[in-house]
Amino acid sequence: MGKLPLTKRARRKIRVRSKINGTKSRPRLSIFRSTHYIYAQLIDDSGKVTIVSASEKELPGNVVNEGKIERAKLVGKLLAQKAGKIKISAAIFDRNGYLYHGRVKALAEGAREGGLKF
Repeated sequence: MGKLPLTKRARRKIRVRSKINGTKSRPRLSIFRSTHYIYAQLIDDSGKVTIVSASEKELPGNVVNEGKIERAKLVGKLLAQKAGKIKISAAIFDRNGYLYHGRVKALAEGAREGGLKF
């Protein structure tokens, strides 16, 4: 039996990750998107550690009725707020193989509005 072919997302993920690398001063902002939630984390690849993370599950209960795109934007703002508390102002954006539209784009815009630069 041969190897299974990679999905388009997996190929994009491998290609992008070979070119970017997060550091302690400028960590990698990685996104994971499931059918229900969106997660984001700042990762220091040199130390192989997650510095800060945020997800929809941490948002207040009154935003449950908002759309997925609005919630993704709030997750980006929450991540930027947490990063600001530990004096991280810049990051390298890793869309994790997802196309840059919809919830991924909204999370990036929310992080930028929160003060994170990338």
